[in-house]
Amino acid sequence: MMPDQWIAIATENELAPGQMKRVEAGGRRLLLCNADGRLYVVDEMCSHEDYSLYLGCIQDGRIKCSLHGSYFDLETGQPTAEPADAPIRTYSIKIVAGEVLVQVP
Repeated sequence: MMPDQWIAIATENELAPGQMKRVEAGGRRLLLCNADGRLYVVDEMCSHEDYSLYLGCIQDGRIKCSLHGSYFDLETGQPTAEPADAPIRTYSIKIVAGEVLVQVP
């Protein structure tokens, strides 16, 4: 079994609050999100429909899918508004020497 990898995806101050960035790491399409100064990494695609959450917005620590209005908690990935009922995956991050690293299995 391969150990989890830490992959650099951005610089620490690259995103302003409310911004997000599409990244690819370990063959996965991810979103780096800045919610009120805190960084999160989640799967790019909504769990309800195969639709990019990048087209949505960040609000109160959640990300909104602009297709059907589902919200997901950025920390847990849990849906907080219908129609989505499955969580999106969240990823651990760390900041080393000004770089944002994401842990991908």
